[in-house]
Amino acid sequence: MNYTLHQLKVFLKVSKTKSITKASEELYLSQPAVSIQLKNFQDQFDIPLTEVIGRKLYITDFGKEIAFAAEQIINEVDKINYKTLSYKGILSGILKLSVVSTGKYVMPYFLTEFMNTNKGVELEMDVTNKLKVIQSLKNNEIDFALVSSVPEDINIDFESLLLNKLFLFGNKDLVIDKTLTIEKSLVDIPLIYREEGSATRYYMEEYLKNKGFFVKSKLQLTSNEAVKQAVISGLGVSIMPLIGLKNELENEDVKIIEADGLPLISNWKLIWLKDKKMSPVASAYLHYIRENKERLNEKQFSWINNY
Repeated sequence: MNYTLHQLKVFLKVSKTKSITKASEELYLSQPAVSIQLKNFQDQFDIPLTEVIGRKLYITDFGKEIAFAAEQIINEVDKINYKTLSYKGILSGILKLSVVSTGKYVMPYFLTEFMNTNKGVELEMDVTNKLKVIQSLKNNEIDFALVSSVPEDINIDFESLLLNKLFLFGNKDLVIDKTLTIEKSLVDIPLIYREEGSATRYYMEEYLKNKGFFVKSKLQLTSNEAVKQAVISGLGVSIMPLIGLKNELENEDVKIIEADGLPLISNWKLIWLKDKKMSPVASAYLHYIRENKERLNEKQFSWINNY
């Protein structure tokens, strides 16, 4: 057998994603390149590693065993690389983060300088819904999570990064009768919700409940981007985090609808398990955040104060 480390990495990614398309995206390779590497790897075994049934790719039992071995090999190679860098006095290792979907507008600005300064650090960042973020934290699969609503059933520490403001947004052409209450003005306009488990949805429902608003009709969408596009198109209105609508406000694609009790205010928080034994990389990153968050806030997010 003469398989390469690259082939092991490709097969491991395919086995985890169960998709050549997704594997190619995550590896930043073309689909044909992934297919060729997968075939070359498979050709070295007499037993199938994968099978396709109804256009869906499955990993065989033998393939799962090989994927497990491949992950162990890759991890050991990574350890060798990190140890080599550490002997040179270079910070090295993997920084693992899980970020709620709207947090994608926040987290990169608190990472760029750190990653550029520490070339030996690799970043693994999963952008997903809040339920998966919290589950990753509970399972101790990550170093840090970025959330706007802190879970109450986990013993955590946190560092507040940024103010989170939520406003009621509507299409630029939406006309509100100011002689009526907001509730009556919007009675025939669908209110667009995020999915169950979303922090944005939680804040919206709490606001409506506290105000005693009766929502006659509503739509439910599963991402902040989908809600944003629905609002821009005039499909409805929604309470959304300001952080994700900077360009749309500047381009006047959407507008803020003034309403009593808005904006809702919370904070974007970097959280971690209270008893977690941090790696050198995680410790260095937390130190960086504590030393630089105010400067980064002023540099990247001062525009929030205009609303």
